[in-house]
Amino acid sequence: MYEGHSIAAVIPAYNEESFIGEVIETLPDFVDRAYVVDDASTDDTWTEIQTHAERVNDAKPAESPVTDGGVELDPRVVPIQHDENRGVGGAIKTGYRAALDDGVDVTLVVSGDGQTEPDILERILEPVAAGEAGYAKGNRLLDQDRDAMPRFRQAGNFVLTFLTKISSGYWGMMDPQNGSTAISREALEAVDIAEMYEDYGYCNDLLARLNAAGVTVADVSRRAVYEDEESHIDYRTYIPKVSVLLLGNFLWRLRSKYLSEQFHPLPLFYYAGAVAAGGGLASLLRRAASSESDGVVESLTLVSVGVLGLIAGMVLDREENRGMTVQKYDQ
Repeated sequence: MYEGHSIAAVIPAYNEESFIGEVIETLPDFVDRAYVVDDASTDDTWTEIQTHAERVNDAKPAESPVTDGGVELDPRVVPIQHDENRGVGGAIKTGYRAALDDGVDVTLVVSGDGQTEPDILERILEPVAAGEAGYAKGNRLLDQDRDAMPRFRQAGNFVLTFLTKISSGYWGMMDPQNGSTAISREALEAVDIAEMYEDYGYCNDLLARLNAAGVTVADVSRRAVYEDEESHIDYRTYIPKVSVLLLGNFLWRLRSKYLSEQFHPLPLFYYAGAVAAGGGLASLLRRAASSESDGVVESLTLVSVGVLGLIAGMVLDREENRGMTVQKYDQ
């Protein structure tokens, strides 16, 4: 329990036999239930999960189980195994569904490779437990927090941050790829978990869904932690897939938030700007290929008008979402 709230942790694991045992053994005392999801690993991850889950559950003092709404949260660690690999988002989705079924108040996501240290969990949990936000995520991109992050990851993360700001509408948010998160039961119920993206990029997808549902997000400063773990991301496929995902999330959010439930002219600036800029650029490329000089000024003007339309859409979008991000940067 944490400040009167029942707490669960979802721990996705794929080929983490060297790390998952320590993650399970070092869970903070305030975690009432941990769903450790083996995403069809090909090493001994499942054996490690079962071994350490049994050890933690046997060590639990003989007392009345923690309850929430009459639901018993005992045993403390619940091993879950996928028959086939579904991706980290799919593993988290499985844990989220279990937490909803158990009626848990706040659900954390803890990395299976040890990148989420116990004290970081409490920092991320606090704004959700206090009611300041429905969702909280770590931010490793502040100067004092990102020292341990490799330079190429910093560069890529800054680019993804900018694109996810546009896609999700959370303009005050940084480090969208951070997987250390906390979410309230109400926020989980407000988004369509069944449709959540299951591969890497799930966090970007979830942010767009949370924004459309009007959920406030807390951006919590945390240090970067890198040890001997290996990334399972194949960047040759990851970058194209996430680019398409972000564009799809962006268009879905505009339609869902500004056109379906109410009418707001904001999307028109985006749509008209994209058409004008795209049409002008296509015209310029066509003239360049045929060495034509006539109409270049008109094409440049069309591109300029389109860019101004896109910028106007961003400004309006930022204003509409003002106050939906809470910064928690105190150390």
